[in-house]
Amino acid sequence: MAVATDALERIVLAALAEDVGQGDVTTEATVSEDAVGTAELFVKEPGVVCGLGAAEAAFRALDPGVEFERLVSEGAIVEGPTAVAVVTGSERAILTGERVALNFLGRLSGVATLTKRYVDAVADTSATILDTRKTTPGLRPLEKHAVVCGGGRNHRYGLDDAVLVKDNHLRAAGSIAQAVESLRATTVLPVEVECETVEQVSEALDAGVDAILLDNMTLDELRSAVTLVGGRARLEASGGVTLENVRGVADTGVDEISVGALTHSARSLDVSLELK
Repeated sequence: MAVATDALERIVLAALAEDVGQGDVTTEATVSEDAVGTAELFVKEPGVVCGLGAAEAAFRALDPGVEFERLVSEGAIVEGPTAVAVVTGSERAILTGERVALNFLGRLSGVATLTKRYVDAVADTSATILDTRKTTPGLRPLEKHAVVCGGGRNHRYGLDDAVLVKDNHLRAAGSIAQAVESLRATTVLPVEVECETVEQVSEALDAGVDAILLDNMTLDELRSAVTLVGGRARLEASGGVTLENVRGVADTGVDEISVGALTHSARSLDVSLELK
C-alpha cells in the first residue's frame, strides 16, 4: 500500500517536533549555517529496505531544496552492509534530521524483513500472510506499507473499513446469528466472525458469514474447520502464530494467516548515516 503524502508529512513532522524541540543545540553551534554536505544512508545487515520515503521527507522538511538519491528501490533485498541513499543539502538539515530519518528507515525495514520471513515460510502454499491493527500508535500507515514491502497483505486498516465480529461483540450481541443479522441490516461490507471452536464455525456458516477468523485453534481443529467449511467462506487463522509454526498452519488449508508480530515485535534493522 502506498502511503498518502499528507499522512507521511504529518507523521514525519510529529517525529521531528518530538526530536528537535526548540532547536538542535549541538548542530547549530558546530555547523555553519551555509554549509552544504553529502551523506550516505546505510542498511548494515541483510534485510528488506523500507522507509526511504519517510527518510527523504524528514530531510526535506528541514531543507526543501535537499537532493535525495535512492540507490535501491523501496522493497529491495540487501544481503549485507549497503548504501541505500545519498542525501545532499544543508549540513545542518542533514545532521538534525539524521536520527528521525534513521528511526524510520530502521523500524520500517525491520517490519518488512520480518514479514518476508513469514511469507517465505509459507511459500508454495495457498495461504497469504496478513498484518493486524497491532501497530505503533501514529505509525499505522507506514507500518502497513512496510508489511506490503515484505510481501504480506494488509488486513483492515481501521474499524470503519471492514467488519470483524470478535468474542466481546458476540457476548454483547447474544449470538453469532444475532450479530450477523444486525450487521446485514446496517452495512454492505462482508461479515467476518471470530470463532474459537469448530462448533462456532458451524454456527457462523449457518448465519451466512463471508469469512471466519479461526482463533487460537490447534492444527487438528484448523483442518477440521477447513473440511467443514469446504470453501463456503474465507478462512483466516490467527493467534499464537510464530515463524516456527506458521508453515504447519498454512498446510492446514486456511486462506489467510494474520500475524500481529509483524508490527508489534519486529526488530529494527541496523542503519547508519555517514557524512562524506
